Amino acid sequence: MLAAIAEEQLIRPRKIDTLKTLAHGGSPIATEVLRRSHSAFPGAELVEVYGATELSPLCTVLNNEQNLINSPLARSCGRPTVGNEIDILDPSGHTLLPGEIGEVVVRGANVMQGYWNKPEQTAAVLKDGAYWTGDLGYMDDQGYVFLVDRSKDMIVTGGENVYCTEVEEVLYQHPAVLEAAVFGVPDDKWGEAVWAVIVPREGNETESAQIIEFCRERIAGYKVPKGIDVQLDPLPKSGPGKVLKRELRAPHWEGQERSVN
Repeated sequence: MLAAIAEEQLIRPRKIDTLKTLAHGGSPIATEVLRRSHSAFPGAELVEVYGATELSPLCTVLNNEQNLINSPLARSCGRPTVGNEIDILDPSGHTLLPGEIGEVVVRGANVMQGYWNKPEQTAAVLKDGAYWTGDLGYMDDQGYVFLVDRSKDMIVTGGENVYCTEVEEVLYQHPAVLEAAVFGVPDDKWGEAVWAVIVPREGNETESAQIIEFCRERIAGYKVPKGIDVQLDPLPKSGPGKVLKRELRAPHWEGQERSVN
């Protein structure tokens, strides 16, 4: 939604003198979307929040993002809110060092008691009172949290982990790309391959080969999409505006016994 209103404001400006704050959450934001949002709303403070319904609902906040656009912190979702303790843990529950990627686990009075009449689902995410978010990320030595993906959206290609947000970050840097989504598709040789769907900006025609070459100049070869679908319709989204990657992924996995290789 932030990308959409920024695009609209840049094309057809409105009077926005009274707009003071723009807060966003729901998924990691591409730096280029952040940059365009600041260009569209230069007088507003940009604030990123991260959390979940199970956390009532926030656990981190990053204020004044507009001042961090050219900083590595632009890709952070902030530091824990008051009353929250956040750890990055491996599957065995061991705390990882700064910079190491693991699951984001939250402890605090805001953590839910459980899912109503769903003991198995509750046990899967609540362990010793802490909520295992299912999000993959890391923490720096200053306590800033960086999300890299949902664990189920991570692509494993040839034994290498590819985090979708890293590839999407590069796709959004291309001036013709309005929307982008990255996911894994089955591959006979590598197990999974990186694939993308993009929506071009109005009046900016481009071919997938050009976008692939653009990516090749900026990220490691195994992270470059093996294919890109270009569509004019907006990407499918849920009510809150999250891209429904399962709908984009589904046609590629038809006939497969499972959705990971």
